[in-house]
Amino acid sequence: MSRLHSFPRFFLSLALGLAAAFGVQAREMVSVQRAEVNLRAGAGTQHEALWVLSRGYPLEVTGRKGQWLKVRDFENDTGWIFRPLVGKKPHHVVKGSMVNLRSGPSTRSRIVGKATRGEVLRTLERRSQWVKVQQDGGPRGWVARRLLWGW
Repeated sequence: MSRLHSFPRFFLSLALGLAAAFGVQAREMVSVQRAEVNLRAGAGTQHEALWVLSRGYPLEVTGRKGQWLKVRDFENDTGWIFRPLVGKKPHHVVKGSMVNLRSGPSTRSRIVGKATRGEVLRTLERRSQWVKVQQDGGPRGWVARRLLWGW
């Protein structure tokens, strides 16, 4: 076979390899879209409710069974949630014990608020190592991405 015919095959193989590599790294995220929902031990309402999650709480999808999603939270707790109860509105949860919300994406920017561990924040914008968030009914500000978990 000539080199000319093997050239497109090489790029197709390269593209498929890159797609597979990026697919492994991609995370499917969802967030709770109701005031409160149960995170369950199994895929069905007959299973024990492990936790009650509030609106916006971000979750990583790790599996599926019918209309149920197996999910993981920022503390690596896992459970099942009914698919119609979650959506794609981006949120983050605070990983650090107390984080500063800043007026800009820099540690030199003025502090406009604070958020505590486990607090759910609405994601407004992302820039490299910073995320602009809003507290429920509170201020908007920038937080270092390493202090958050979510989208």
